[in-house]
Amino acid sequence: MKISPLQKARYEYTPKLPGMLRNGIADICVKEGAATQSVADQEKIAELFPNTYGKPEITFEKGKNTSADKKQIVGVILSGGQAPGGHNVVSGLYDALKATNKDNVLLGFKGGPSGLLEDDYIEMTDEYIDQFRNTGGFDIIGSGRTKLETPEQFAVAAEVCKKHGITAIVIIGGDDSNTNACTLAEYMAANKTGVQVIGCPKTIDGDLKNEDIECSFGFDTATKTYSELIGNIERDANSAKKYWHFIKVMGRSASHVALECALETQPNICLIGEEVADKKMSLSEIADYIADSVEKRAANGDNFGVAIIPEGIVEFVPEFSVLISEINELLAGSKTEEFNALPSWEEKYEFIKAGLTKESMAVFEILPQGIQQQLFLERDPHGNVQVSLIESEKLFSALVADKLAERKAAGTYKGKFGVQHHFFGYEGRCAFPSNFDADYCYSLGYNAFMLIQYGFNGYLSKVSNLSKPAEEWVAGGMPITKMMNMERRNGKDKPVIKKALTELDGAPFKYFAAHRDEWAVKTSFLFPGAIQYYGPSSVCDITTKTLALEKGEEI
Repeated sequence: MKISPLQKARYEYTPKLPGMLRNGIADICVKEGAATQSVADQEKIAELFPNTYGKPEITFEKGKNTSADKKQIVGVILSGGQAPGGHNVVSGLYDALKATNKDNVLLGFKGGPSGLLEDDYIEMTDEYIDQFRNTGGFDIIGSGRTKLETPEQFAVAAEVCKKHGITAIVIIGGDDSNTNACTLAEYMAANKTGVQVIGCPKTIDGDLKNEDIECSFGFDTATKTYSELIGNIERDANSAKKYWHFIKVMGRSASHVALECALETQPNICLIGEEVADKKMSLSEIADYIADSVEKRAANGDNFGVAIIPEGIVEFVPEFSVLISEINELLAGSKTEEFNALPSWEEKYEFIKAGLTKESMAVFEILPQGIQQQLFLERDPHGNVQVSLIESEKLFSALVADKLAERKAAGTYKGKFGVQHHFFGYEGRCAFPSNFDADYCYSLGYNAFMLIQYGFNGYLSKVSNLSKPAEEWVAGGMPITKMMNMERRNGKDKPVIKKALTELDGAPFKYFAAHRDEWAVKTSFLFPGAIQYYGPSSVCDITTKTLALEKGEEI
């Protein structure tokens, strides 16, 4: 098979491990910390997870390995959307497994969690693994979004594990996937199957993080990829000088990606959903905020600009969030089928009108019909509105155009407003991982096997101190239950991992807030360029500006 020169070079790249994991398997011991509790709803979470709740966090240190010497047969699953570095998690897991005992086995279940339920797998070998090292994508075994959440599914999974003598399952995924890992771990413990379950934190959205998980893998590569594209558009905008570019980026539940891209590229506008919610901004107020920048720049002769919009922005607008919440309840359960069976939009509109409050219907009515219909497209697995399908970049450009028309009629605005729209999502999900993600992911996989070898169950592989060189990274694990809380899903209360939102009192947002007024009027664009893999560490191994600022470092 013919491959590109870069692909060949990346195959040969040797990922860097935390110093502790470089000592050799025989010289790694465990240091236990204090017992943990869930981030919220402690009594309920403890009741639901009696066998895995309250366990201590652990750190790996130099010392004699006291783990049991036994053959390990491990299954691995890639779950959810793709994120750069997934292949290296599998590679690190495989290498640690084989370094401990060459007779250990790694089974890759195909197509996500459904591969485990259907007993569809491949046994990993050196030859097979080597085709995927340091590359993007999840094509090593594929991924899927099947939920592992019912007793019937857990029973099937346990039987498949028993059939193959599997001692542990590693689930590589985001917050929903690791919620599934947590519930599966509880089932395996409650039923004394002897099967351990370990999670690895993946999501380019960046919302699987806390005081322990400094960032999820894939965020670094994806934001660098999007920032390169945004920088290219900024250069084009500054060259053509005739378009405002409204760019939607990934981030359904949090604005981490948008904020990082703004720090990388310094656009004129970047909406932060968490701030919109905090200030209780309406759609009209947001449109005015953007129109102010357009008007001021036009007064300087600059009829062009760039606005970054997180894909989930509308959920943070209080009036819109209430509307979505009411729609989710309106279509809960069998109501979705009843709604979809209606033959015309007019009849569906009346169904909606009868089910919404007067206040929410007033918001619904001001939306363009195309946006109205997008709110009733296919639901997500939880039965909720798929916010990513709402073309918010087009919604806000249309609202801004209306505001500018009013200002032009009033004589306060005399510029031109040409618009281009973009959505950057898939472009970043399978990019060649940056050196940071290649190293981080390999470490997460390697570390996951150490958790398995020491008998931990229901833990998330954790590597921290990530703003420092890899030699100084700290490896360990934390109980997944520590991140859990209760949330309303598809009309029911369910235990899930709490999403990490952008902190308005955090250093990254404060830096952005201190500069955005200047960026809104001046052309202060930065052009980060493509990800670099070879060259000085100051260029190739830099982390995100978000992580640097969170750790008190200058950018």
